[in-house]
Order: sequence, then C-alpha cells, then structure tokens
Amino acid sequence: MNGYCELKLVKILFVRASNSSFVLRDLEILCKNFDVKEIKVPEFNVPNGAFLSKIFSRLSIAFYFLKLSNEIMRVDVIFSWWATTCSFYLVLLCKILHRKSIVVVGGFEVAYVPEINYGALLSPLRRIRTRFLLKNASKVLVVSKSSREQAQRFLRTQKIRLVYNGVDVERFKPRFDKINKVITVGSISDMTIKRKGLKTFVEASRFLPNIPFLVIGKFDRSVDTLREIAGPNVTFTGYVSDEELLKNYQTSKVYCQLSAHESFGVSIAEAMACGCVPVVTRKYAIPEVVGDTGYYAKYDDPKSAVEAIKKALLSDKGEKARKRIVNLYSLTKREKSLVHEISEMIE
Repeated sequence: MNGYCELKLVKILFVRASNSSFVLRDLEILCKNFDVKEIKVPEFNVPNGAFLSKIFSRLSIAFYFLKLSNEIMRVDVIFSWWATTCSFYLVLLCKILHRKSIVVVGGFEVAYVPEINYGALLSPLRRIRTRFLLKNASKVLVVSKSSREQAQRFLRTQKIRLVYNGVDVERFKPRFDKINKVITVGSISDMTIKRKGLKTFVEASRFLPNIPFLVIGKFDRSVDTLREIAGPNVTFTGYVSDEELLKNYQTSKVYCQLSAHESFGVSIAEAMACGCVPVVTRKYAIPEVVGDTGYYAKYDDPKSAVEAIKKALLSDKGEKARKRIVNLYSLTKREKSLVHEISEMIE
C-alpha cells in the first residue's frame, strides 16, 4: 500500500479499556495515519462471589460486544490493547464477521513468574483465553523480544510480531543539570513491592544516607511496609503530574528499576532518554532496553543495588543511555512499525 492518501482510506476501530499513556500514544499514531474511530470500553467488574453472578457479568460483556457488530462491519481492522476478556470477544466477533484484528500484548498476558505470583498464565482460565487470542487474532503485537519468547513458548505462531514500545525523545530529553538523586517510578501495592523491587530500593537507601531517593507514583496502604524499612532520605511522592515526572527525570542522575519482571520498561526508557544512568536487574526485557549503558544488580539484593548505584552516581553514561533510546526505541520507530504491520495485513 503506497501513499498517505491510500492509508487514510483504511478504516480502523480502536477499542481501549485503558487510559495508559502508551495506549493513548498508539491511538494518536493511528489517527495520524488512518481513518480511526475510537471506542472506550466501560469498566466491567466480574465479582468474586457466586458462580451465577460471574456468569451474568460475563454475559453482560458478551452482549456489549455483540452491539458493536455493526461498527465492526464498517471497518477494515480492529485494534485493541491487552489480551483481556474484552479482546477475546472482539477477536471472536472478527472471526465470525470475517474482519481483521490486531491485539497488542502488554506482557502480563504471556508472563509466568510463580516466584512472585505474577502472570496471566498462572490462571487456567486466562491461559485458555490467551491461547485463543494468540491463535485467532490476525496479528499479535508484542513490545519486546522477551515477551515474544514468552508467548512463543506458550504457543508457536507466525502471527506474533515484534513492535517495540516508543518514547517521545523530543519531549523526554535532558534539560537541567543533574544532581545526585536516585529515583524509581511505579505505583505501590502489595504486588508491585515484589515485582518492581521497591523493597530493595528503599533498603538500599540506608547505605547512602546523604543521597535523596524518590519513589514516584500513587500508593495504597502497602506503602506503610516500605516506610518502616526506608531510610530518612526516601521520599514517597504519590501521584505527580506529567510535568513533574519529566522534571524528576531531567534532574536525577540515577534511575533504578530493580524488578523481577518487566515486559519492556517504559519508565526506564523515558529516564534514559532524559540522560539518567540506569541501575537495573537482568530480568526479562530489562537488559534488552538498557544494554551496556547502565549498571546491573541482583534481584532482591540491597547490597548489590548499592554497589551499582555508587558506580552510576560516578559515571558519565547518561549521554550513552539517551543515544540508545533515540536509536532503538523512539516513538518515530514505533509509528513506522505500526503502519507497516497494518499496511501489510491489509494488502
């Protein structure tokens, strides 16, 4: 398919249930290149109670998507994020109505990490749903080689295509002088304390009492667990605006991601684009993003994290880290890849 005008003739139904920044960026990219109609799916709460209540809730979801049949028939491609129940019904309808479908797998859907009780594949029902989507979607897009490997271990299919997440490197860029400050970004909950390595992060702060540590992101009561073990140099900011987050990236010398699992690590890439030196674990997609531009620590090992942070504070790898994101993971590259995958499918 050649030319901007021809692309604009392709009709896409963009179905989303999330306000995540990377989902909205994809919507913006597709609107720029294709004829896009957006549908924001309402929240469907499947109760944990009686069996009949669960059945009724799932039927409600099914009926909602049946009502979309007319919309689906008017477009060429259905595009949705996450291999969820909503995507299941969309792909099923596309099979029945002979329409093409693209599902973006964020990572959780093909993860199996029993040591931290993380991943959709731990659930038999979710395994069935994920297998159906991988087999029946016209294309499945994954955001890293790590996620592709996890998906292909579960089900081998040529439909799985790699399209890396992208960072707006014109917005996320160095601006202010760096100060010796160490940050990590992520919401705080019982699950993320383990998965994001937040316990290790705040424990490491005690070994560097003169260095400010910031945990940036909204939190629930589980933050009390971290406050009990954190040094006095740790600040829990709670939710911050996009502008404040960007300024923290631009002023901080070191960004930490001490996770047990990441399917890509958008925050790592954003921080690197702003010239932060990354301190990370060698788990899943993290080395894929960071390469040799940062320092590695063992998971769940505060002393290992401290040694890596000390090296990062003294290093000049920030410029190298930014160049890696610009060269490999820019938003422009994601746009080209998304347009290519859709054009190829239409042809």
